[in-house]
Amino acid sequence: MPEPTTPPATRAVPTVKIENARIRVIEWRFAPGSATGHHRHDLPYVVVPISTGALTMTAADGTTTSASLVTGEPYFRPAGVEHDVRNPNPTEFVFVEIELKA
Repeated sequence: MPEPTTPPATRAVPTVKIENARIRVIEWRFAPGSATGHHRHDLPYVVVPISTGALTMTAADGTTTSASLVTGEPYFRPAGVEHDVRNPNPTEFVFVEIELKA
């Protein structure tokens, strides 16, 4: 799981739902304006949005991009991704992250 660098009052809330030798499933809840804090994904992962909306990603080099996510439409990322993810929406944003260990 990422090591947050965002102050606790504005930090997204991760809840591990399943963890075993093969996978880790984390539900992420973002209050409006909250963020994960800069982190690196050491494992490949799949994100399944529970909400529809935009998220803002800031890469290690400071580059910022926006991604439009749609409820139920998953996407895959390889290991090594480094970023901070922020919810710019006026409402809570939720997604499920599935990390692939083996």
